[in-house]
Amino acid sequence: MEDQTSFDFLMEHFRTSAFRLEVRRSYGVPSEDAAFQTFLDGGDPGIDWLSDWLDGARKKTAAGKRIERVRVIDKPPSDFLRFELSVTPHNIEAGEDIRYLPRDIARELDLPNEDFWLFDATTVLILNFDDNDRFSSIEPVTESAKVGPYVSARDTAWQHALPYRAYLSATIQQ
Repeated sequence: MEDQTSFDFLMEHFRTSAFRLEVRRSYGVPSEDAAFQTFLDGGDPGIDWLSDWLDGARKKTAAGKRIERVRVIDKPPSDFLRFELSVTPHNIEAGEDIRYLPRDIARELDLPNEDFWLFDATTVLILNFDDNDRFSSIEPVTESAKVGPYVSARDTAWQHALPYRAYLSATIQQ
């Protein structure tokens, strides 16, 4: 029987919404390493490395499901966050809604300082990383009393974050 608290299971079977809060300045994801290095070298990494994710997002959002993210971002953004910004239009085209929240505002709002996915406001997956920014493990949270603060964090982050284009416009004006 498949683990019903695994990321793959939840991403495949969520009913209405999948939300992620991203607070890290860097992510060491093996499937993204080559594309990130190409970006750092000034090249165009393309989106082949992201195609499976984008295809899945298109199918889910076409079915009326929401995939949302709030990315906490520094001024200026780290190299990895600049890389993420460069591919965000592809995520948006696939149906994701990605918003940006300056780190100082996230601190003022007392948001969690950990990455997490929240599925259907009932299941949280806390994402753990090692000292080299490599993903190390997932902590599932399903007890409603413990999920509640993550639902509140999502709502607060979403309310204060700027949609991608508004974030770019605000950044250009500064």
